Amino acid sequence: MFVVVLQRLILEAIFDILYFPVWWYTRGTLHAMRWTAGLFKRGNSALAPGLWFANLLVPMFGQYDFQGRIISFFMRSFQVLIRSIALLFWLILCLILFFIWIVLPVAVIYCFSFAYKVRP
Repeated sequence: MFVVVLQRLILEAIFDILYFPVWWYTRGTLHAMRWTAGLFKRGNSALAPGLWFANLLVPMFGQYDFQGRIISFFMRSFQVLIRSIALLFWLILCLILFFIWIVLPVAVIYCFSFAYKVRP
């Protein structure tokens, strides 16, 4: 019984090692893509430049006079601009994280190939 269990464990370990690159670049990449998309969506809901843009012409604090409308317009325009720039940086960070996921196994293999190279 022990030999059968040991044989099964060894075969499954070999299969897992051989299947790992296939998983990493198929299901794993799909999972990473969904995770980074969710991360971007959470950043968008936190920064919400679209919400600020939708309320661009609505006066702040109930100030319906001319000065209140002008101040509200410029303040919200500034908020939309800054939040859009921040969201762009957040998108770039999410894309960098996704591309790190794609390149990581190749980079590890590349580094190990230099670490164990026999030097004369």
